[in-house]
Amino acid sequence: MKYSSVAKGVAFSLAATVMAFGATNIARAEVPSWCGPKKATLALLDGYGGNSWRQVTTASGKQTVELCPNITKYEYADGQGDTQKSISDIKSMAAKGVDALVVFGDAGPAVLPAITSVFKAGKVIVPYRVNVGGKEGTNYSKFIGSSFVDDGESWGNWIKSILPKGGNLLFLSGPAGNSQGLDELKGMKNVLGPEYVFVNQAPFAVTNWDPALTQKVLTAEIAKNAKIDVIVSDFGPSLVGALPLFSKQGKSIPALATSDGNSLGCFWNENQATNPDFKLFTVATGNDNVRLAVQWAVALATKGVPPKDEVFKAPAFENSVTGQPKAVQCRKDLPGAIYLSSELPAEDQAKAVGK
Repeated sequence: MKYSSVAKGVAFSLAATVMAFGATNIARAEVPSWCGPKKATLALLDGYGGNSWRQVTTASGKQTVELCPNITKYEYADGQGDTQKSISDIKSMAAKGVDALVVFGDAGPAVLPAITSVFKAGKVIVPYRVNVGGKEGTNYSKFIGSSFVDDGESWGNWIKSILPKGGNLLFLSGPAGNSQGLDELKGMKNVLGPEYVFVNQAPFAVTNWDPALTQKVLTAEIAKNAKIDVIVSDFGPSLVGALPLFSKQGKSIPALATSDGNSLGCFWNENQATNPDFKLFTVATGNDNVRLAVQWAVALATKGVPPKDEVFKAPAFENSVTGQPKAVQCRKDLPGAIYLSSELPAEDQAKAVGK
């Protein structure tokens, strides 16, 4: 269930219940079904929490926890990109007696032994988004993945709609071998034929999702490839600093198939008129993946009703060609480092990223 749906439902229920039943029933009306009757504590753990995407995601996770009054204590830890600290954080939270842990396992299988030890100690532990290996029921309580293959298929279908006869594609993803990029590539290849040529080194150009490295990689790819029809990236805002390179070389910025971000939407609005090839399609960047993971952890820890969904599906968000489901979004009054596809209100995101 989406936060906005719960919030609206709560507001309606509050108004009706105040008149009819009194305070006791108000409390009952606020509780989502995944929040059960048992009291529990919960911790959210990041392997790396230092960028705006994680800050918005962390705020979204905390907001979801707050919908369940039977979570009596909430804690957060940031591994700061240090695998050993991430492992220590997982073990420390369990040792402190926290009942349920939701883990963004940036280090992948390296954190699986710690996750497994916590699970075998009787805790609820739910890794999400990044594949850490292992099996549900053996190494952890539940894994909540994301439909990256679907993202790739969405990008592929849009590319076919604007380039029906094929073209040259440049695919940028994060660290070498990351499962997200591999799944996205699988999705694109599910719908794109051999007339669509990936000009990057297989399986994707490595950027580590770092804007500085993205600019360096994109500079090199532009120099190597005279014709790039579409850039595909799973972190759209990281492209913004590099895209002016096309204009400096007298070329139009090519079409982009990527994920959303306020900085990217505003950049498109400011530059699309002078770049005739600059079309934009985005999927939701996925901050709300954490909400589903938290709901599962809370349900298992408090004896609530688990959500029906087991995989987070990022919907299509913007399409500059059709305007469906949305035209390209831009909030110039707010920081670029927020994500308008997120359920967390834009103003709350601005506070989360400290601007």
